[in-house]
Order: sequence, then C-alpha cells, then structure tokens
Amino acid sequence: MLWATSVLVKGREMLLLVLGVLLLLFSTLDVWYFLRGVQVFVKAWFQPRISDILAEQSIDGVVLPHDLDYMGHMNNSRYLRECDFARFHHYMRNGLFMASHKLGAKMVIGASTIRYRRSLAFREAFEIRTKVLGWDEKAFYLEQRFVSKKDGFVSAIMLCRQNVVHCSPERIIEFVCKRKVSSKVVAKSVNCLQRKSFHLIYIVLLINLIFQ
Repeated sequence: MLWATSVLVKGREMLLLVLGVLLLLFSTLDVWYFLRGVQVFVKAWFQPRISDILAEQSIDGVVLPHDLDYMGHMNNSRYLRECDFARFHHYMRNGLFMASHKLGAKMVIGASTIRYRRSLAFREAFEIRTKVLGWDEKAFYLEQRFVSKKDGFVSAIMLCRQNVVHCSPERIIEFVCKRKVSSKVVAKSVNCLQRKSFHLIYIVLLINLIFQ
C-alpha cells in the first residue's frame, strides 16, 4: 500500500514537472513555429527532388484557431510566417537549401511586399505557390501566392528579396546545376532585375499581377 502511494506521489510530481517545463517553453518560445519547421523539413526531405530551380512548387495549409485575429480571419502577420515555411520547403526541394548550407551561406529577407486580396477564413484550406523569379549578385527574388482551395482565388500575393550572406546566388546556382547559369537567362519574367532596384521590380510585378 505504501509502495503504491509512493509511486502515485512520484507520478504526480513527474506530471507537475512536465507541465511546468511545457508551460515555461510555451511562455518563452514560439514552440509551434519550431514544430512546424520540423514538420516542413521532414515532409520536404521525403518528397522527390525538383531539378528545375524556376519550377513553381506548392505547400498546403489550413487556417487554425491560433492563426485568427479578433475579426475571425487569418491574421496579417500569419501570411508572412506561412511564407517563411513555404520558402523553406521550396529551397529544400530544389536543392538551394542544402547547397547554401554546404557553401556556408545564409539567406535572410532583405525586403518584401504583400498584397491582400481576400481574407482566409477559419478552417479554410489553401496552398502557397512559390517560385523563384530570378537573382542578381546579392539576392534571390521570389513570388508567393496564397490560393484558396475553395474556389482557386488568389487571396494574397507576396514578393520578396532573399539576400544571400557569405556567398552569392550565382555560386549557389552553379553548385546546384553543376554549371554556370546567367541570371539574365533565368529571369525571363523580370526584365528589370539587372537594375538592382527591388522597388522597380515589385512595382512592375504588381502592375502585371493586377491586370493579368
């Protein structure tokens, strides 16, 4: 009887310890962010490699309770967060992530702009379609679209400049493709890429997106 009581007490203490650790983690760290990152990494790792760097790729998502704002739809900041995961998934599948890792490069957001066209509601399924538009000597340029699975409507469009630190996009591309590739050939849809002005790039792209 005493043995059973002792085990029960130790079990409760262990449970309280675990709950305390979880409370500390969730109150000091964005645990869901890291868990989602692991989930995206594992998923991309077991998916087939995409050899075409410019090929559009998609990743599925759904609006969950912690994505909502006080108006009951997906919070504006969550779009940027989801774009992070979509880019990570994209780089994993086309080889840019592993190449940058082996070359000691870091990729960070240098600039971004997003256009919200229609809100995503609670439990609404969507996919993020990501593609590399081109690059220059310092950064990659990407387009990301939130497409509702309900009716195929493009709910939001994001354009971003992904700066490369400690390396160059040309070297990463050369590492992946095993040959030197000119950005002028690759960036067919962005004629002003070589002007080194991100503002010009996204203005031209947004005009095209609005009227297409």
